[in-house]
Amino acid sequence: MSEQTKYLLDERDIPEHWYNITADMPNKPLPPLHPATHEPIGPEALAPLFPMELIKQEVSAEPWIEIPDEVRDIYRLWRPTPLFRARRLEQVLDTPAKIYYKYEGVSPAGSHKPNTAVPQAYYNKQEGVKRITTETGAGQWGSALAFACNLFGMECEIYMVKISYEQKPYRKMMMNAWGASVYASPSDRTNAGRQILAQDPDSPGSLGIAISEAVEIAATNDDAKYSLGSVLNHVLLHQTVIGQEALKQMELAGDFPDIVIAPFGGGSNFAGISFPFLRHKLTQGKKLRAIAVEPTSCPKLTRGVFRYDFGDTVGMTPLLPMYTLGHTFVPAKIHAGGLRYHGAGVIVSQLLKDGIIEAAAVDQIETFEAGVLFAKAEGIIPAPEANHGIAQAIREAQIAKEEGVSKTILFNLCGHGNFDMASYEAYFAGRLQKHEMTQAEIDAAVALIDTPAIPG
Repeated sequence: MSEQTKYLLDERDIPEHWYNITADMPNKPLPPLHPATHEPIGPEALAPLFPMELIKQEVSAEPWIEIPDEVRDIYRLWRPTPLFRARRLEQVLDTPAKIYYKYEGVSPAGSHKPNTAVPQAYYNKQEGVKRITTETGAGQWGSALAFACNLFGMECEIYMVKISYEQKPYRKMMMNAWGASVYASPSDRTNAGRQILAQDPDSPGSLGIAISEAVEIAATNDDAKYSLGSVLNHVLLHQTVIGQEALKQMELAGDFPDIVIAPFGGGSNFAGISFPFLRHKLTQGKKLRAIAVEPTSCPKLTRGVFRYDFGDTVGMTPLLPMYTLGHTFVPAKIHAGGLRYHGAGVIVSQLLKDGIIEAAAVDQIETFEAGVLFAKAEGIIPAPEANHGIAQAIREAQIAKEEGVSKTILFNLCGHGNFDMASYEAYFAGRLQKHEMTQAEIDAAVALIDTPAIPG
């Protein structure tokens, strides 16, 4: 235990640019389509929802995009974040594998989400936007955007998936503390919400429904823009500060990962840690496995279909080429609310289709078992979403033990679980159930997709 277990950087190591992996991808993502005409759309179609600087980033082919000084100044509140060698976890598992984790729970909002919330709020402020609308699942994204909007003196209106709104009241209070207005979704504030409630008054909500509500408000009010916490290219781009820092920290450790792991909802968490490492695979031929880990109750990467689909439930967004379970799919009421999304980001979907990355699925009982084991060994209580990455890291460490091979594993500990104690209470009380979708349920969900197929 005498060897170093914590690797720290200083302010000078905060990245000056975001990394855009599309510049190095062998097959570029397919273009988004207009929801009505099914024709490719240009940047102008996104103007009602996003400020122009973010739209430019969304379609950029440049490998490096400069981070504004104002954004880097705010990043200094919590960045660079620490990287740890999980030696105690290694001992508990009795594995020859070396396990590292990048800890994003030190941000004011307690997760990786402010990495994109801050620049999104900044670019909106630069264009004179007064109000930002968004959705949130478990509340990490909503907390982050509330924090960012408060810094720039902007209004923040958040539609929180109803089941998470009820399960995670302290996340709602965090958003309120930073001045945001928070509504349980589906709500009666929008046509989209009222439509869903008319069909199912007891709807638990979904990220797709909440997106529909937030998009509707932004699209029908001139003073408002919409902000998304995952999925879109510019969001994944902003998160690459995580992996860039981790590269430097792994150099300090004299190591390089064989496997990079992160939980997966829409892609921001996974992209943040893995894309800067995948650059070495794409440009230098470095051997590296990158694994996106999703819930078995929402398995779009491992069991979904690759085709064009809407990012929201009602069908207001452009059609995106993605792995999806269908935009009308409503996941089970698992406690990892941030991962309850029907589709995957366009960039991640293309990387998976091309075999550059891998995907795995874990049920919620295994994830909480992993989270508790990690907490006992390393002292940090992880968010339910983060437990998915931990569970896969444990799987890989156990495989290394069985094979008698030393491997270096890096995973992103994307946030702490200090506001998720109700989910741990349910786990300890035995109220959580192992849930995995049947093939019949998958087939039924996919059969409802009426959007264009992808040629070939």
